[in-house]
Amino acid sequence: MITLTHYLLVSAALFSIGLYVILSKRNAIQILIGIELMLNAAILNLVAFGKFDKINNGGQSFALFAIVLAAATTAVALAIVLNVYRRYKTIDPDKINQLKD
Repeated sequence: MITLTHYLLVSAALFSIGLYVILSKRNAIQILIGIELMLNAAILNLVAFGKFDKINNGGQSFALFAIVLAAATTAVALAIVLNVYRRYKTIDPDKINQLKD
């Protein structure tokens, strides 16, 4: 039987992988992927706690809200990355040293 501990271990692994990707990559798209992994770990926690809560479906409701918020955030972040690439011809955050002219 799968217990709450199993869900939390998978979530901790996802969060750790996302944190590693954020800290080790130099590409803006890969950093966004790491952030999404971390958000998915948080959503998995919400769903896991909601599954083991017998009173109401609060965890699933918050998870649905978090998924919608993550999708909107990703769309805005990708638009920013595309505009930065158009202007500076790179998506390496270290090579972009100024955002004003």
